[in-house]
Amino acid sequence: MEAAAAGCDMFEEIVMAEERFHGEGYQEGYADGSHVGVVEGRRYGSLLGAKIGSEIGFYLGFALTWQCLFQKCTDEKNNKKIRALDYLIRMIQKFPYEDPTYDKLQEDLEKIRGKFKQRHTAF
Repeated sequence: MEAAAAGCDMFEEIVMAEERFHGEGYQEGYADGSHVGVVEGRRYGSLLGAKIGSEIGFYLGFALTWQCLFQKCTDEKNNKKIRALDYLIRMIQKFPYEDPTYDKLQEDLEKIRGKFKQRHTAF
């Protein structure tokens, strides 16, 4: 009788091994996938952040250069352009570079892009 019970336990262990290995494999795969996902997400975030920073830097360089060029001319038409450039510069300076959780990051970036396009076509 004991031999039959031992044989049954051994059979049950064999049957349950597949389920146990499946569970262990899932846990290992989930842990590895989570780690790879964090690394990939960090890399993508750094790349996208650098891209946005480069774009904002370009807009600021554009605005500051034109602002310097218009400082020499003092007629009313250029004063209006200088005020518009000042507004663009203030928008860029208020942009939250160090806060990726800022709710309106994309919205503010689109506003800056729009102002840049307006100024770019006006000059």
